Amino acid sequence: MDSRNEKIGRKIRDNELKRIPYMLVVGEKEQAEGLVSVRKQGGGDQGQMKKEDFAGKLNAEVADMLKATDIRPKD
Repeated sequence: MDSRNEKIGRKIRDNELKRIPYMLVVGEKEQAEGLVSVRKQGGGDQGQMKKEDFAGKLNAEVADMLKATDIRPKD
């Protein structure tokens, strides 16, 4: 969480330099609507989505990565 007293553009730029895979931007509007604005490293703005939809997307991406590397999660 970046709670610095900086403009949003500065926060996004600084955190992109850290090569964070996903950034979720939650402002007052997103919070009120139960949404997150998604930014993907190297992919830019991915738009807004429900937080549950983002969680599902991320879980599917991790599952695909695990299949590709033949790593099986422990039960």
